[in-house]
Amino acid sequence: MYRSLLVLTAALFAIGTDSFVIAGILPEAAHSLDVSVGTAGWLISAYAFTYAILGPVMAAFTARWSRRTLFLTGLGIFVVGNLLTGLVPDFGVALAARALAGLGGAMVTPTAIAAAATIAPPERRGRAIATVTAGLSASTALGAPIGTAIGSLTGDWRATMLFVSTLGLLAAAGIALLMPKVPSPPPVPLRARLAPLGDRRIGLTLLTTLLLFTGLYTVYSYIAESLDRATGGSGTTLAVLLFAWGVASTTGTLGAGHLVDRLGDRRIINITVAVLAVDFALLPWSSAQLSTTVIALVVWGLCGWGFFTPQAHRLISVMPASAPMLTGLNSATLYVGVSLAPLVGQAGIAWTGAHWLGPIGAVLILASLATAERAHAVIRRHTPHPATQAQPATSPASTERGCPGGL
Repeated sequence: MYRSLLVLTAALFAIGTDSFVIAGILPEAAHSLDVSVGTAGWLISAYAFTYAILGPVMAAFTARWSRRTLFLTGLGIFVVGNLLTGLVPDFGVALAARALAGLGGAMVTPTAIAAAATIAPPERRGRAIATVTAGLSASTALGAPIGTAIGSLTGDWRATMLFVSTLGLLAAAGIALLMPKVPSPPPVPLRARLAPLGDRRIGLTLLTTLLLFTGLYTVYSYIAESLDRATGGSGTTLAVLLFAWGVASTTGTLGAGHLVDRLGDRRIINITVAVLAVDFALLPWSSAQLSTTVIALVVWGLCGWGFFTPQAHRLISVMPASAPMLTGLNSATLYVGVSLAPLVGQAGIAWTGAHWLGPIGAVLILASLATAERAHAVIRRHTPHPATQAQPATSPASTERGCPGGL
């Protein structure tokens, strides 16, 4: 069991690294592909949008595949997409390659988390899920900073894509050699997977996720440009900052579950979102110095990733029987936000410059606070017997990490 969990963790580490590392090498990629930094942000959009939209589609389409075949196919597509990204000289082809990598990631991530629950005995299921999804958390603290540092030290962003491809190959080799046969779950039609979207309580809650992560990634997509005053243009310094952000993100993910049990989801959602709005509104000034940039990134990591657990708790409390589909929809919505953010950031750079993307993101974050409160009001009015805040239908430990950013 533990060998299987290890290789699944490695797969999610590779996919999570690919989700976050492009932002750290975006200026170099833009120069090499002969496009502006704003336009290069579409590389993030192509990956995230494909990942978000095709996740539920591929889960339904491959429901009858063996899990090993699905993992190896998904990782193979992921590796090919990243190798092509690093090899092609044309920006349009690079966009297609990023979309291909996103397709591979969409095939692997949700199935890996479900497989972890299947492999483990019931009394160890929560720990198994936590172990596998730790790969996503570790990718923020280790994968993205290492990939950024590789690009900086070699002077070639394409070396970073080779690094990500190597991670995918190692994960695929581990699955081929160590993964036992895992039973496939009963197939769920795509219509059933998307059915919760028709519920207003779910729609408003997912809109909160969309607005918040669009705001957050408006800055993250262009983080190298946004923080260039603090880093002095050094990719190594940026890697250290991303490491601090990643450690704070992991801490926020792990700590939020205990706070939700004590204080309820509404309070934690409102606090984290309000603090993020202030943090982003101050970025034009706090990002001017290295010391204050570290503080801003730590606050961002703690609150940005600390939001995801109470958000998952709120969704599951509305429809406990649909918990797996709801967490999947929340993850897909997050990636839709990530795919939209570079377009917002590109417009912001043209309008105000990269250093003022923080306040633009803060506007979207404040809008998410308004929709969060509206969702709370609708849930109270239309849920006859709401689950208590302190007793979620599914343990936060098993849901808070079901998605990258839980990125």
